[in-house]
Amino acid sequence: MSSVAQPKKPGIGQLATIFACGTALFSDGYANGVIGSVNTILKRLYPAEVAANNYGTTLASVAFAGTIVGMLVFGYLSDKVGRKFGMLSASGIVAVFSALSAASKGAGGTVNGMLQALIAYRFLLGIGVGAEYPCGSVAASEQSEEAGINKKAQHRWFALATNSMIDFGFVISAFVPLVLVWICKENHLRAVFRLSLGLGVVPAAAVFLWRLRISEPARYAKDSMKHARMPYWLIIKRYWPSFAAVSITWFIYDFITYPFSIYSSTVVNSIVGDTTSLAVIFGWNVVINLFYMPGTLIGAFVVDYLGPKYTMVLGLTCQAIIGFFLSGFYVHLKQHIAGFAVLYGIFLSFGELGPGNCLGLIAAKTGPTAVRGHYYGLAAAIGKVGAFVGTWAFPPMIAAFGGSDSVKGNTGPFWVGSGLAAFSALVTLFFIRPLTQDGMVKEDIEFREYLEAHGYDTSQMGLGNESDVAIDRVEEVEDEKVAGEYKV
Repeated sequence: MSSVAQPKKPGIGQLATIFACGTALFSDGYANGVIGSVNTILKRLYPAEVAANNYGTTLASVAFAGTIVGMLVFGYLSDKVGRKFGMLSASGIVAVFSALSAASKGAGGTVNGMLQALIAYRFLLGIGVGAEYPCGSVAASEQSEEAGINKKAQHRWFALATNSMIDFGFVISAFVPLVLVWICKENHLRAVFRLSLGLGVVPAAAVFLWRLRISEPARYAKDSMKHARMPYWLIIKRYWPSFAAVSITWFIYDFITYPFSIYSSTVVNSIVGDTTSLAVIFGWNVVINLFYMPGTLIGAFVVDYLGPKYTMVLGLTCQAIIGFFLSGFYVHLKQHIAGFAVLYGIFLSFGELGPGNCLGLIAAKTGPTAVRGHYYGLAAAIGKVGAFVGTWAFPPMIAAFGGSDSVKGNTGPFWVGSGLAAFSALVTLFFIRPLTQDGMVKEDIEFREYLEAHGYDTSQMGLGNESDVAIDRVEEVEDEKVAGEYKV
């Protein structure tokens, strides 16, 4: 019988901590998804005002601008102040500005004033959403390699706690307006759009309370630079190639995914006609968004077998193939909305199986703990620039191809998105390295050795007496790693 010790199965408490860190990303999916349905309602309620000032595109994209700010600011704060501080701040911001978005009202009670207020609140809401990435996702990745987490399921739990939560948020963001239309009917659309926005308060407030009881991840307690000078030049020299590859692929993924999700109800609307009931349009929107779930759930189990790199290549390649097929056969598919919705959904699903699940993993686990917030936050911010650009690029792209009433106008974005997915697969294949199990431990040890070889004093790293228990716990994991306990 082998003398090699086997990793313990994760306890409920350990898994709960991972999900407490990552689950708030549900707010990202909900906040960014629900604005598509809200936009569809606003265009029916206030067609002249929305069209005259391009408020529809601004509303769809402004949260991304705030998200970028949140990622950059909290990427720094996550490393220099703490993961828990960032997570609590993020949940609080999302809860407050979800409520204010629902209650938005302009000076004098004008429609333009209300829309301008909503845009401002959406920007500030985006800051809270952005903060989740370098704080919540980073903490979840660090918790996934805690002692007791089975090495064969480390990637799985991270994916389920982060990207699966975002996708679930997209699904609920499509379902909530549909239910509200059923309840309130189409003669009370003002109540529908305000309640749709306001319900974003509930998950954010619940997660805030959940997070009050968690502590800093053990990896952060051991290897942070909270009290030490950041050697930025040394960090850039060591990590810029991997960072560039992750950032490019994240930009492309968000450029494809977020606009396709936001405009899904608009695309369905253009197929079934403006006079069709909103319940029908929102119903098909729910069907399309539901396809996110099998992609992310299946991908969460595939990733521990193929690894993040090759799972991502698989997802991107399949997404490109489906997208090209959907574009080429659009004329036939538009005669059967069910067939179009299914293929549209599969297109989105493969994006979640691949880059959706894997980009966060790769970004979190290729950099060291000391600057993981910086690394992850900046890469995610570049991704959200892609989402911002995509939401602005889609309307003129559709117009350039002939408008939403033409075949080319509706298929053009799929040709572009599929081509970019194929390009992203090539970047991943040639420039992103495979991840190993317990890779954070190895990376932190090698990073310390790298810094010391270049004359940097590593004695100030870690939280010291602030978290002795956490430091003892992570040192135990490192000792096991060095001793070969996790070797197969």
